[in-house]
Amino acid sequence: MRRSIPELLAPAGSLDVRAAVANGADAVYLGVEKFNARDDDAQLSFDDLAQAARLAHARGVRVYLTFNVLLKPAELREALLHLGDCIDCGIDAALVQDLGAIRLIQQIYPGLEIHGSTQLTVHDTAGARLLQQMGVSRVVLARENSLDDIRAIRAAVPALGLETFVHGALCIAYSGQCFMSGMISERSANRGACAQSCRKDYLLTDANTQAELDRGYLISAKDLGAWEHLAAIAGAGIGCVKIEGRKKKPEYVATATRTYRAFLDEVANGTWNAAVPAERTEPLVQIFSRGFTGGMYGGRAGREYVTRTHPDNRGAVLGRVIGRARGDLLVSLTRPLDPGDGIGLEHPDGAAHGNTGFAVTRVRTLREEGGRVTQAIGAPEDVPDGWVVVRSSQPSLLEQARASFATVLPPEQESRIQLHVRAAGSAGTPLTLVWTADADSVTVTSAVALSPATQHSLDAARLREQLGRLGGTPFTLGALDTSALEQDLFLPMKVLNDLRREAVTGLLAAGDRASGERLTTRQLAIDGALSGGWTMPAPRWQRERPRFRWTCSCGILRRPWPVSGRSSTRWRNKAFPSGCARRPSSGRTSAGSLISGSRWTRRW
Repeated sequence: MRRSIPELLAPAGSLDVRAAVANGADAVYLGVEKFNARDDDAQLSFDDLAQAARLAHARGVRVYLTFNVLLKPAELREALLHLGDCIDCGIDAALVQDLGAIRLIQQIYPGLEIHGSTQLTVHDTAGARLLQQMGVSRVVLARENSLDDIRAIRAAVPALGLETFVHGALCIAYSGQCFMSGMISERSANRGACAQSCRKDYLLTDANTQAELDRGYLISAKDLGAWEHLAAIAGAGIGCVKIEGRKKKPEYVATATRTYRAFLDEVANGTWNAAVPAERTEPLVQIFSRGFTGGMYGGRAGREYVTRTHPDNRGAVLGRVIGRARGDLLVSLTRPLDPGDGIGLEHPDGAAHGNTGFAVTRVRTLREEGGRVTQAIGAPEDVPDGWVVVRSSQPSLLEQARASFATVLPPEQESRIQLHVRAAGSAGTPLTLVWTADADSVTVTSAVALSPATQHSLDAARLREQLGRLGGTPFTLGALDTSALEQDLFLPMKVLNDLRREAVTGLLAAGDRASGERLTTRQLAIDGALSGGWTMPAPRWQRERPRFRWTCSCGILRRPWPVSGRSSTRWRNKAFPSGCARRPSSGRTSAGSLISGSRWTRRW
């Protein structure tokens, strides 16, 4: 029996959403121009979005918009209009961080599915319950959650969709909560401009003695590769697993998506083995990795969470240098090298102690035995024995990735709108054409009267030929009704062409008016929400606790005050009417002294 498995969500940092769609993604997530936590290198235009949505939807793949930054008050109107434009392009859901924006979206776009983004740092049952109460349909859990945490959250909110990352880069801080880049370089990571401060080389010293304690990439996290936990993640109640990488190339997206698609299908079929052979994960290592960690799913990773030596893509470690022969380097490898491969050669104690690299131009295979291959490669410089051989690039893997989506043709332009035409007229009267497109209709009448035909009569075939010339417009001719048009009549072709142009102009103007009206309605809804037509629900303590009315014995003050229950609460002097004899002469008074010294009466 096939087991239920999570949705596979892949990134789309460019128009090449084909890479994800062709390799088995169930959904893609992307950003459009602004208001998301990636910079300009990972943004689509609105035209790109519309095209990507058409391509994805044609193959049953959903499209999620990243709308995952905290919005400044001055940005709210523009951001909500931006979201509306994305909805018009065909998105299925939006990933949102800003809690206030969630409320506004629910009011202005009530049909839009909202996912709480990982920047909300939902890592416990309280956070998950809050988002469920707010009407969010899914939440992307913090990467720091263990499997036990996920099980507890699922038990607490069984109706809330849960999503989690299984592959890609890791932040050393909680997502959405890192201010290191902003402090060091004034580039906010939470606004899409991370300077990758955690990927820098640092020196750790004793603050008192200045003695060196450590150095290296001390806070550069490894990449997440949680394939060994997939079955447990599915069993814990996760409904969607996510691949990070909106700034990665399409070849990365294709490779990672294809690999996890295969893994998930095995989980579904009951053939999954968490002890994945190295050759199956080698494409993930090769395409991009800083070294992999299973993350926090199996428990807190500690020091194993950090690379320390490789802040960027390293590649696949294949073997070591074992000697020289006729000017070539002899290497013993687990996988053979091919011409065109890029290799790095590192000192046995780490690349910091020495490294070099070059593209392989000449290679000879000398022998293969015991699962290893010995090759002689042409090298521009001598390298000592024992140095580590790392394949930093593999053109054949890139070609394989490109080939996987090369046959997915770009989507055709958006389907054209069908125009249905009804023709009416008789000899001596003008030709009347009623053109209908969806909810819009235009009637045009010829300035020349119909006359009996001597040669070419105005039959259905001729009308369809002339009226169907709609190239360069968003329309195509649909049904043609000539039942109200007498037979054997004539009208010059120029008149027919003029009628067609007049109808198209009128329909385009009607469409523009409808679009303008829709935009105006949207703007009014946004302005109403932002100007106070919508109010924030009362704080929980006001909704759940009674309100008392404190009445001064002087009979002047009649003002309700919510009681916090804390004697340290302080009220300003203006709480007293100016004529009240018990108004403090200076300073502030606590709630306790105000009540005990001023003969106040508490009433429900």
